[in-house]
Amino acid sequence: MLQKFSDTLTAVADGICGYPLFITLICGGLFLFFYSRMVSLRHLPDALRALRIKQSAGKGEISSAQALASVVAATVGMGNIAGVAIALVMGGPGAIFWMWVSALVGMSTKFHEGVLAIKYRSFDAAGRPYGGPMHIIRNGLSQRWRPMAALFAVAGMFGTLCIMNANQLTEAAVSTVGTFTEISSPALLRFVIGVVIATVVTVVVIGGVKRIASVASVLVPFMVGAYFLMVLYMILTHLDGVPAVFASIFREAFSLKAGWGALAGVAIIGARRAALVNDAGVGTASIMHGTSSNREPVREGLVAMLGPAIDSGFVCTLTAVAVLLCGEIPEGEGVKGLSVAMNAFGNAIPGGEYLLMAIVTCFAMSSMFSYSFYGQRCAHYLFGERGAAIYVRVFILTLVVFAVISLDIAVGLCDLFYALMAFPTMLTLILLRSKVREETDRYFGTECEKPVEESEEKTEELITSR
Repeated sequence: MLQKFSDTLTAVADGICGYPLFITLICGGLFLFFYSRMVSLRHLPDALRALRIKQSAGKGEISSAQALASVVAATVGMGNIAGVAIALVMGGPGAIFWMWVSALVGMSTKFHEGVLAIKYRSFDAAGRPYGGPMHIIRNGLSQRWRPMAALFAVAGMFGTLCIMNANQLTEAAVSTVGTFTEISSPALLRFVIGVVIATVVTVVVIGGVKRIASVASVLVPFMVGAYFLMVLYMILTHLDGVPAVFASIFREAFSLKAGWGALAGVAIIGARRAALVNDAGVGTASIMHGTSSNREPVREGLVAMLGPAIDSGFVCTLTAVAVLLCGEIPEGEGVKGLSVAMNAFGNAIPGGEYLLMAIVTCFAMSSMFSYSFYGQRCAHYLFGERGAAIYVRVFILTLVVFAVISLDIAVGLCDLFYALMAFPTMLTLILLRSKVREETDRYFGTECEKPVEESEEKTEELITSR
C-alpha cells in the first residue's frame, strides 16, 4: 500500500515538475523579459553599480548585498555541479548555451521579484520587514487573491526542506570515508553525519537572518572563489583545449544534424536545468530581498537579478568547462552527475575529487542556512512567531531524519510543493508587471530611459520623492 502511494506520488510530482513547471518558469520568464524591455541586458551595468551603492539607514535587517549573498548561498548547490554534468550527459555541450539563455531570462524574473519584494513588503509592530510572494499577494493584489498567498506559504514550508541536500551530502560523505576505511555500520555513520550537519545549521540559523546573511557574505565569495581557482588551474594546464570547448558549445547549440527535434531537446534540457538551479520565479529570493534595509524597489531588483548571472551563468560555466576539458561524458541512463564532475576534477588535479567534495559540502551547507529562513518566514505568515520557532526546530530535525532514511515519498512531496511555490509566484509577477514597469520608468526616467548616474545623494532624492 505504501509503495503504491509512493509510486503514485512520484508520478504526480514528476508530471507537474516536468514540462508544466518548465513552461511556467521559462515561458513566463520570456514574457517578463520582453515586457521589461530586456532589462537583464540593458541594465546589467546599472545592476553592478547598484551593488556598490552605500545604503542609507532604512527599515531592514540586512543590506542588499547581504540579501544577494544569502540568495546565492541558497541557489549555488548540488545543481551547479551535478545538474550541469547531467545536462552535458543528456544534451551534450550545446545544452550549456541554452543554460546561458535561461540565466538571462531568469535575471529578468528575479528583477521583478526584487522590485515587488520591497514595494509590497509588510512590517511588524517592531518595524521588522517581511517579504515574499505571500506579502506581495496580500499587499499588491485584491482580497480575492489571499488564498493564493496562503497556498504559497504552505508550499514554502515543505518545499524548502533540504531533504535532498541532507541526503546527498551524507551519501557523498559516506562514500568518501569508504575510500579510506571499511565502514562497519553505514547507518550509524549516516546518523552521526546527520547530527553534525544539523548542529552546524543550528549554530547559524538560531542567530536569525542577520547571522545567516553574515555567514553567507563570507562563505559565498570563498566557495565560489575556491571553485574558480580549481577550474582556472584546469584551464591553464589544458589551455590548448579551451577554444575547442567553447566552439563545441556554440556549434552544438544550433546543430541540426539530428533534426529540429533534437535541437529543441538540447535547448529544453539546458534551459530546464538552469531554471531549476537559479530558483528564478519560485519566490524564495523575494523572501530574502524583502528583509533588505534598501528602500528603493528598483535598486533591489537590479541587485536581485545578479543572482542567476552568478549561479546559472558563472558557476555553471565553470563546471561545464571543467567537465568538457578533463572529464568523460558517458552515454546511457542512470549516470550520476556528481560522479562525472568528480572524475573530471580527479583527472586534472591531484586529490581533486576530495577538493571538490569540500566545495560541494560548502555548497550544500550554505543552501540549508538560507532555506531554513525561507521556510521559517512562510511559517510566520501562517502561524505567527510561535509557529515560526517550532518550524525551525522541525527543519533541523529533518536534517538528521532524512540523512538516514529512504527518500522516495519525501522527495516526491518536496518536488510537488516546489512546483506549488512557482505557479502562484509567476502568476503574481505577471499580474503586477505594470507596477514594476512604473517603478522602473520612475527610477531611470520615463522619457529617454537613460540610467541615472546614482550617488548616495541622488538616491536619497529619489527615495524622498516617493
